[in-house]
Amino acid sequence: MSLFVAEKPASALSRFWHKWRFHINILLLLIPLGFMPKYFADAALFRGDAGLGEREIGEVKVGPWSVRLAEFRNEAPRLDAAGYMKSFNAALCDSCREHVKATYLRIGKPRSLRAAGVIFFGTPHRMGAMLPIPQKTKADAELWITMEGWDGSMHQASIPLSQASPATLAWLSKQGGKP
Repeated sequence: MSLFVAEKPASALSRFWHKWRFHINILLLLIPLGFMPKYFADAALFRGDAGLGEREIGEVKVGPWSVRLAEFRNEAPRLDAAGYMKSFNAALCDSCREHVKATYLRIGKPRSLRAAGVIFFGTPHRMGAMLPIPQKTKADAELWITMEGWDGSMHQASIPLSQASPATLAWLSKQGGKP
């Protein structure tokens, strides 16, 4: 007497897996490679190897000092918990690094130093600021830079928002900003 055990037929999924597992695993290795160029571009941007930001605005003279300004990302403002925000980076001139105590950024002319806007943080070689962008900002608005010296002096300069961030201006026109 011999005992034969009937073998269960393999399921369709099992047959598919055994036939295609090598190809599926290769695909799982290749998919991340498609994202590597963006990853390396972002890493270079965050390290500063790609400059101050995606879009350099240029040198802005603020009283006796100057600052190089750039949009961190050349895109519309991003929605944050605090509203729509736009990132800007700056670098102080070589001769003014020891003289500048703080640098501020704001849309619209500041009424006083207490309302100077958001402060740049970081080293004088590469500072960053997240600027809130009100949805009701007018198309002819100006970006104001306020620099405070260690001696108590305060200097201001402005550049048109259209020059500082054309992407923000395009976003504002899509939003239908009201005066």
